[in-house]
Amino acid sequence: MTLTLPADEARRIILRAQGFLGADARRGGPPAALRRLGAVQLDTISVLARSHELVAYARLGAVGRQNVERAYWDEPARTFEYWCHAACILPIEDWPLYAFRRRAFRERRYRWHQVPPTVDKVLEQVRQNGPVTTADIGGAKNGGPWWDWSDSKIAIEWLLDTGEVVCTRRVGWRRVYELAERAVPGHLLGEDLSDAECVTRLAGVAGRALGIATRADLVDFLRLKAPHAALLDAALLDGGAGLVPVRVHGWPERAANAWADPAALESTPRGRHRTTLLSPFDSLIWDRARTARVFGFNHRLEAYVPKDKRVHGYFTMPVLAGGRLIGRVDPAREGSALVARQIGLEAGTDPRKAVVPLAEALREAAAWVGCDTVRIDRAEPFLREAILSAIP
Repeated sequence: MTLTLPADEARRIILRAQGFLGADARRGGPPAALRRLGAVQLDTISVLARSHELVAYARLGAVGRQNVERAYWDEPARTFEYWCHAACILPIEDWPLYAFRRRAFRERRYRWHQVPPTVDKVLEQVRQNGPVTTADIGGAKNGGPWWDWSDSKIAIEWLLDTGEVVCTRRVGWRRVYELAERAVPGHLLGEDLSDAECVTRLAGVAGRALGIATRADLVDFLRLKAPHAALLDAALLDGGAGLVPVRVHGWPERAANAWADPAALESTPRGRHRTTLLSPFDSLIWDRARTARVFGFNHRLEAYVPKDKRVHGYFTMPVLAGGRLIGRVDPAREGSALVARQIGLEAGTDPRKAVVPLAEALREAAAWVGCDTVRIDRAEPFLREAILSAIP
């Protein structure tokens, strides 16, 4: 018999699984948070901080940024970078689970650009001189736009895709490439999993990280294409993924049937909710359809939208408070000031009840990035004055 859950309970289970509800989910600091989430998305945009730092901050509060960096890029390797939902930081113990994707890249032999004939030469450079950055092997670009990669850059990225080399740390935001056989622990390199085994185990990782998820949510988390999505279906139906079917009352009919981590259903989610700003690349909200279904919140990253057509701002960060998304802040830094270029509330949110959580979110974020003042450029007059009054 399939368990039926009300939407509010499903939302709280999801928040707990993602580390936003209760103290237990925040124990162990950034390393434990990464392993609970299964994947932390990387992005080049840096406003208050880079997105991977914001993900840890959103759950743990004012954790030292160096602690976050050490949790992600350390020696011996605790993580590696690879393709999951997007380019992500992943726990090193999950290296064997992505063999299915490495094999798919080898069969494809194409990576946005045609793989150059110099790829074997680049691999030999890493073998002889690694670890290396793109600067060590001839540079990243030919001098044109960002996508005008040099042959060396194309080659090293394809070697990363296929698992010949691995990135387990960065220096100044530059990937450091090393032979996988030297950087990945031998017992992990020795695991030889079939595509079905990889997808089955990754479905469990995604299911635990999401708490409750539809098939589409799981496919999006792992970015599975048709052949591998069929393997996911088999793992769900035969129980291999370790997830159980549930039905969420209040979700749209087409998405009401979902899958849950059994451990997440064993107890009622309780504890203090986090109040925080969220990176638009945070796994709580990185899937727009899921965010609309779970929170009734329509979110869109506008960084790549022409400035005159933006509605909410360049790097709008949703505000999580009381387990709900109550509004948006478009942040920036100017000297020692955290600037809210624009603040907007969700329809139905009482401005009077939003003042304290907004002030708390802005005050904590400012302190974390080393700002000692908060400035609000655009907001409803009452909201602006009330927030500033509530910030000491």
